[in-house]
Amino acid sequence: MSEGHSPAAGSARPDTTVAHNARVWNHWIGGTDHYPVDRRVGERIAGMFPVIRAVARADREFLGRAVRFLAAERGIRQFLDLGSGLPTAENTHQIAQRIAPASRIVYADNDPTVLAHARSLLTSSPEGVTDYLDADVRDPDDVLRRAAGTLDLSRPVAVLLLGVLNFVPDTGAAREIVRRLLAAVPAGSHLVLTHPTYDADVGGAGNVAAMEFWNAHAAPPITARGRAEIAAFLDGLELVEPGLVPCSQWRAESASAAPVPQFGAVAGKP
Repeated sequence: MSEGHSPAAGSARPDTTVAHNARVWNHWIGGTDHYPVDRRVGERIAGMFPVIRAVARADREFLGRAVRFLAAERGIRQFLDLGSGLPTAENTHQIAQRIAPASRIVYADNDPTVLAHARSLLTSSPEGVTDYLDADVRDPDDVLRRAAGTLDLSRPVAVLLLGVLNFVPDTGAAREIVRRLLAAVPAGSHLVLTHPTYDADVGGAGNVAAMEFWNAHAAPPITARGRAEIAAFLDGLELVEPGLVPCSQWRAESASAAPVPQFGAVAGKP
């Protein structure tokens, strides 16, 4: 998007004076749906923490590999994608329905820019269903109640939380969100998770200053966590190999994929 253009308007007007995560993330992965404020903040953070663009790309590529794995190898036909962000190429429904056209996908986000684009861009295969909820992951009961209009929660569901729990600053509250979401779906369901980290062994040391800048100049506030805190979100689930690893290395096509300071995992509910 050029400097003089702005994303499509929705029923609620986005705040164009403050950088917002969905739009800055879209800028980092090469999208077009962002405002000057998003680009300014995004470029400042990229200057402080140059690996952030690699993190954004790795997170998106992880989504593709995880959804393909679940649809093709685990037979999952229902996906609840929370904090889905702005639609771009190779969204969850496109990947899943390419493998299984009857797949049913529900996206949920509470950003007005995301809402405007989701309504116009998210289409389904004739055999399947794609729906979008203007909803907040911090109210999982509301999300589940409304998702049940499209998904059969008595059958396995893949719950996707990519780069979402880092916007819930209280770790106990974040764990409760995961617990309530997984409690509502049956055995055979899966959790797909990514989360930023400050762990130095995967290059996360620079995340601290970058996140401090973000929290002072953008919304919503973000929190990084260490490997052990992130692993706790997966308690009681069965990790799919290779377990909790940098998302760039989860079932990567190349054995030489470099680590990024963003952990990723897929885990099944026994």
